[in-house]
Amino acid sequence: MQVFITGGTGLIGSAVVAELLGNGHTVLALARSDTSARAAEEAGAKTLRGGLADLDVLRAGAAQADGVIHLAFSNDFSSAEAVARSVAEETAGILAMGEELAGTDRPFVVVSGTPWVPGAASTETDPLPLDGPVGGRGRTVMAALELASRGVRSTAVRLPRTVHNRGEGGFAGLLTAIARQSGVSGYPGDGTQRWPAVHALDAAVLFRLALEQAPAGTAWHAVADEGDAVRDIAGVIGRRLGLPVASVPAETFGPLGAIFATDQPSSSARTRETLGWEPRHPSLLADLENIQP
Repeated sequence: MQVFITGGTGLIGSAVVAELLGNGHTVLALARSDTSARAAEEAGAKTLRGGLADLDVLRAGAAQADGVIHLAFSNDFSSAEAVARSVAEETAGILAMGEELAGTDRPFVVVSGTPWVPGAASTETDPLPLDGPVGGRGRTVMAALELASRGVRSTAVRLPRTVHNRGEGGFAGLLTAIARQSGVSGYPGDGTQRWPAVHALDAAVLFRLALEQAPAGTAWHAVADEGDAVRDIAGVIGRRLGLPVASVPAETFGPLGAIFATDQPSSSARTRETLGWEPRHPSLLADLENIQP
């Protein structure tokens, strides 16, 4: 296939581009800067200049592709207002690409986070949260999956709290950044809450499998580690940085504080059984050993 991808030069996107190219696909990558364009082209992709807010560009990319993978997001978590703006921009972009794909039966893979279920590991059949800090993204993904009724093979890959590679990425990466700034490797509450995780290279394989195989209207979990205790994550970060490890107020983590404090393990049993996905790269705690002091 020729695959149009948004967010193709980030931590996850660059791994997805390499996975697609390594398995016989060609890639057209959205590039909003000269730096992004160079990175995508050096990886072997063609580029289409524009950003997630350029709806005509998104439509053009989708129109000339055999399938679309959407990964782009501004990742501005500085305030609740910034998160809302990012969600609104993503929603408009997804709907624009979806409209272009309507009636084609082409695959459209979108991304979301794994949900959380009190007292249990969430599964692929559990609904996404539609309220709260990330509720807007949940509603957007549901709208994308509903395109299945309009002739789009739309699917969602749900990513865990941390998608990592060489100690960087995701919620664990944010903990590391906050630790460097504050001088304390902190965790909310008692630190027993669990976060799921996956290596970026393993997640990339699932995006390809979803593009190639997943039925319309389905959701899949890119979860390798079902749930690592946040206190254990902070412990490795503190040891690698030579910093004390301690509980800190949830407000330390800004608008994501309530999510950081939530126990949210997740399962990928159905994904592994149905799509034949099997993670092979290092776990989060092992990968955090790559953090440089």
